[in-house]
Amino acid sequence: MKKIILSMMLLMVGTAFAFAQKAADIKFDQTTHDFGQFPESSPVVSCTFTFTNIGDAPLVIHQAVASCGCTVPEYTKEPVMPGKTGTIKVTYNGTGKYPGHFKKSITLRTSAKTEMVRIYIEGDMTATSSGK
Repeated sequence: MKKIILSMMLLMVGTAFAFAQKAADIKFDQTTHDFGQFPESSPVVSCTFTFTNIGDAPLVIHQAVASCGCTVPEYTKEPVMPGKTGTIKVTYNGTGKYPGHFKKSITLRTSAKTEMVRIYIEGDMTATSSGK
C-alpha cells in the first residue's frame, strides 16, 4: 500500500514539474507585409518584421526558410530574452521575374511553444513601359 501511495505522489510531482517548465513564446507585431506597387526598374524591396519573446525562457530562431530563392530572410541569431524583441529582415528581389502580384512565405523554426511560424510578404511589381 505504501508503494502505491509513494508511486502516486511521485507521479503527481512529476506531472506538476512537467507543466511548470519554462518556455519561450513568440509574438509578431504583424505577420504579413504588403509592399504595395513598386516598379520593375527598382525590383529589390525590403521590410523588417519585429517580434517579442512573450514567454519566460530565451527564444532562439533556429532557421528561416523562404518559399522562393528570390526572397532572403536575415534574422536575430542570438537568443532573445523574455520581454525583449528581435527582428527578421526580408528582402525580395524581383530581378528577372515577370511583373505582377506575388506572395511569398518565410517559415521560421524556433524554440517557442509553437515551433514553426510563417510570415508573409506580398506586393505588385509593375512593368516598366518600353514605349515613349
